[in-house]
Amino acid sequence: MSLLNDGSDITEKRKLEHILINLEKNVNTTRSSGFDDLYLKHNAVPNIDMDKISTKTKFLNKTLNFPLLISAMTGGTRIAEKINGILAQAAEETGIAMAVGSQRAAIENPNLEYTYSIVRKKAPNAIIIGNIGAPQIAIKYGYSEIKRAIDMIDADAIAIHFNALQEAVQPEGDVKFSKVLERLDAIINKLEIPIIAKETGAGMSREDALLLASHNIKYIDIGGLGGTSFSAVEVYRAEKNGDNEKKHLGKLFWDWGIPTAISLIEVSSVDDVHIIASGGIRNGIDMCKALVLGAELVGIARPFLKPAYDGDLDAVKYKIKLLEKELRTCMFLIGAHNIDSLKEKDIIITGFVAEWIRARFGFENGNTLISKLANRTSTNIFK
Repeated sequence: MSLLNDGSDITEKRKLEHILINLEKNVNTTRSSGFDDLYLKHNAVPNIDMDKISTKTKFLNKTLNFPLLISAMTGGTRIAEKINGILAQAAEETGIAMAVGSQRAAIENPNLEYTYSIVRKKAPNAIIIGNIGAPQIAIKYGYSEIKRAIDMIDADAIAIHFNALQEAVQPEGDVKFSKVLERLDAIINKLEIPIIAKETGAGMSREDALLLASHNIKYIDIGGLGGTSFSAVEVYRAEKNGDNEKKHLGKLFWDWGIPTAISLIEVSSVDDVHIIASGGIRNGIDMCKALVLGAELVGIARPFLKPAYDGDLDAVKYKIKLLEKELRTCMFLIGAHNIDSLKEKDIIITGFVAEWIRARFGFENGNTLISKLANRTSTNIFK
């Protein structure tokens, strides 16, 4: 039987289509994540031993072997049980975190809960993050639905994904967002775990972070532009369904958003927020840059999807371990002995990212910020 007949439920069918499109089609943005405009200062005299470097970190009161999150991908369709099981086992065995895809399918159809609950079974000790859509909160979901999502996977935090771009170009998209913060206000104090506000590929701005923090949401997954475009994903769905208007919109907004590096700089300018950097981060050097700029965790998704879909646990673990080696090597070359020390290292900002900072914060303030970031370990000329 074709996988496209895997369940008749509309939400379940959509989740399966998302998996297959990501596996089979080009859904990458054509714009850069911005990390190519950032340079770490090579340290010719590291004064540390590479084998003594620690990549361990704490997040949500748990210790991780290194600051990697397998970002939200799937759930709610039968093939997702295998994918999530592989990803969760890899997270458990390598000591990293994992997030599940939107749990809406299982909220609407409890028979699909097993496609998510497999995660906690395979990863009893890992950080596991749940996932509910902002439109569902805005329209009808309340405390009981969020609690069900949390209990389904014994989550350490629950992500509320703000996917306005995807919903706007999706054939059956929900675009009612006006009540989401008001409704979250009524829920947040009842929860025993944090809410993470998550973008899905279009990035967060400083103003977004300030607004979220004013509503006591201080964990933010910036989900910037530069990796998978969910507008692109919806182009293929609209094309299949013969919806030419949505196909046109999806193509037009394929590269819409704030590049990840820029989003990270914007959000890190807000005090007392905990940042997960995601969106087109594909190697340990970009991970290192994100951590230097203030991220506490780095989220990566698509590179893990194909091996998990193939049931290849060893391939998923290999990719994770390679990222750890890449990060460790980068830390050695800039003289960082642990994750906390990364935030003291110099980072040189050039090109379009520098132009954006000057435009957003004013030429003088922008130049001051750029210079401060580039001279952390040199004489502090601004002190």
